[in-house]
Amino acid sequence: MTRLLALVPLGIAVLAGCSGEPVHGGTLAAIRQRGEITWGGDVQGGEPYVYEDPAQPNHVIGFEVDVMAGVARRLGVRARMVQYAWSNLVPSLERGDFDVIANGLEATDERRQRILLSEPYFVYAETLTVRTDSDIRSVFDLRGKRIGTLNQTYAYDILRMLYGDVAKVYEGNEEPYTDLELGRTDAVLLDNIIADRYGCTAQHPTLKCLPDDVARGTYVIGVRKADPELVQAIDAALASMRRDGELEQILRRFKLWDARQSAPPPSEGHANLARGFDGGLVLQFVAAAWVTLKLSVLAFLLAVPIGTLLAVARVYGAPPIAGAARLYIELFRGTPVLLQLFVLYYGLAPVVSLGPVEAAVLGLGLNYGAYEAEVYRGALLAIPRGQSEAARALGLGPIQTLRHVLLPQALRIALPPMTNDFVSLLKDSSLVSVITVIELTKRMTIAAVDMRGWLIPGMLCAALYLVLSFPLSELARRLERRLAHDQRPLAL
Repeated sequence: MTRLLALVPLGIAVLAGCSGEPVHGGTLAAIRQRGEITWGGDVQGGEPYVYEDPAQPNHVIGFEVDVMAGVARRLGVRARMVQYAWSNLVPSLERGDFDVIANGLEATDERRQRILLSEPYFVYAETLTVRTDSDIRSVFDLRGKRIGTLNQTYAYDILRMLYGDVAKVYEGNEEPYTDLELGRTDAVLLDNIIADRYGCTAQHPTLKCLPDDVARGTYVIGVRKADPELVQAIDAALASMRRDGELEQILRRFKLWDARQSAPPPSEGHANLARGFDGGLVLQFVAAAWVTLKLSVLAFLLAVPIGTLLAVARVYGAPPIAGAARLYIELFRGTPVLLQLFVLYYGLAPVVSLGPVEAAVLGLGLNYGAYEAEVYRGALLAIPRGQSEAARALGLGPIQTLRHVLLPQALRIALPPMTNDFVSLLKDSSLVSVITVIELTKRMTIAAVDMRGWLIPGMLCAALYLVLSFPLSELARRLERRLAHDQRPLAL
């Protein structure tokens, strides 16, 4: 065991050595040889960036699709989009998964330190959106407010620079404005493209976009550091598109052309918030671990009684009750917990507006209640029939038999799988980040962006998950031995 532990630092060093930026080069020649340039994007970004054609769902359209088609044509090749999560585009480019990035990539100092950036093809403005009855007039009125934005954006960096780590981070364009309309947040800061199409629309009549630009920035094409000849070729292609008017035609076709496009381009964003591994980061991880533990415990405390009732209903209930219990179990086990969280937080919002923590606890509790029900049902069925007959012979009624004879024995049988379920719940709590809860895994992804690397945040996240789960497993084993009245040290 000592030798194994001694190898851990060596393994970490090897991983760290393997985590550097991959060396690439000659990409332009490779593109021309195969006759295709691949570019990373995310369809979830939606209209007008990259989105599925309603007439042909297997075909993507958008202004950036047309921009890349124009660039590829001038390079003498064709363009093909590669689907990746937007938050992972930069590390995926560095890995060599595709040739370039062209999907709302904002030109910032931080990104220029990691990759090469082309000349801009679009100028955007950061737009502040509030409710029509709000007294917020500018970004300087946001102190103490709940502010929504997207992660890894210039808007997020601005909010952190002004107010610290206060923003509610979303993954999609529509969700921030839905929460703003429902009163879950006080303002949303995002690019004017997103604000105009998802915020200040007929679907959100109670929202308004403030007229002043909070800041301006540009969208650029990202290229690996080792490919300066490729970025030069892309710059030449974009310059040609400006001269012959193709770029303006594309922007006008998608109703994106405005006075900003003919004005001198703004300077790059300077909200450089890169950080190293420090005590403050560790404290943030510990706070996120506490959120994870709190959500998991509360959800499991909800799942246990739900599972018990469902198990009793299935085993001892009348056919209609047993059928309803089975329907519940199959519904929640047969659909993803991620979908259930979306339905609870966003789908039911017009009827009942749950907070993110309440929705997280309820969603995880309802989902794991279905799994616990099957565990308890198996435990009840494993109890010999003679136990029930003996209870009846002693004059115990059905409820007394269940409470004093069957359930205590079922608990001892069900304890090991219950422990496994709780550890699984602890890990599945990472899914609640989709409804803006910053738990342990979400904190890791944010820290990975801040530190420009995944190794250290990933190892710290894994260590904290282990710290949370191992003592719980040990406690369950001790409790199992006590319930079984078996003090043997080798008891499982």
